[in-house]
Amino acid sequence: MRRVASAALAGLWFVGAAAMAQPGSSPSQPYAELHDRQIKALSPEQIQGLRSGRGMAMALPAELNRYPGPMHALEHADRLGLSPDQRAALERQMQAMRTAAVSLGERLIALEAELDALFASGVANGTGIDRLTTAIGIAQGQLRAVHLRTHLETRATLSEAQVAEYVRLRGYDASTPVGGHGSGGHRRH
Repeated sequence: MRRVASAALAGLWFVGAAAMAQPGSSPSQPYAELHDRQIKALSPEQIQGLRSGRGMAMALPAELNRYPGPMHALEHADRLGLSPDQRAALERQMQAMRTAAVSLGERLIALEAELDALFASGVANGTGIDRLTTAIGIAQGQLRAVHLRTHLETRATLSEAQVAEYVRLRGYDASTPVGGHGSGGHRRH
């Protein structure tokens, strides 16, 4: 039970972000603009991100603590001085991550659609809610773990000097601002 609760908590950020009021909504009707969504808990942008395997900030604890991601490392390949073997390893990591993330993303979309349909049917019950929210939490936790584990692999592929340069290039080193991010500013990715 503790594992299920942990998995559910790991994914709460996702549902919480989806339920937030949209820009332009009034305080008395914060969800009115969400009523016509195909899946109420997911924006079209979230669905697209899940279907394409994007990170959607799921790996921020890694990214902002010196565990680079393969996509951004490859974007800076020349400045990092990546060897051909490192480039190939990062490409493999990125592809494996994307494959796993897309599969889990599709599962998450299907589960959210099932939860939405349960309520739309007018016969929602505690058993169905518990089953679906537990499955959603597990899928969210698994999806996030895929992204985080890939950051571990990427860090192991790079040298410490390359990691330090990555941190500088991404603007995470407060002592060395890069590209207009300001001192210690973080870019959303």
